[in-house]
Amino acid sequence: MNITLNHFLIVSSLLFSFGLYGIVTRKNAVMVLMGIELILNAANINFLAFSRYSNSIDFGQVAALFVIILAAAESAIALAIVLNIYKTFVNINVDEIDKLRE
Repeated sequence: MNITLNHFLIVSSLLFSFGLYGIVTRKNAVMVLMGIELILNAANINFLAFSRYSNSIDFGQVAALFVIILAAAESAIALAIVLNIYKTFVNINVDEIDKLRE
């Protein structure tokens, strides 16, 4: 059995769906960040799959590397924000934090 582009797209769509589900249904800010990471990984799979089945292999790898760097920076900044919110409000539930400290 050969692995085709459809297999990659199915795995990517499942990851994207799980990430979107995690963002929409979770109240915890850390779980929302994990959902965003799943969505970014789904995009990476799409980049690599389309570059593998086209003639330009370099573009997919460069785009995936850029997304990985973006995800690392995003997670570092977001976790710093979450820690600051926890220090201020003593919880990290997204729906309970409705105003910033003045």
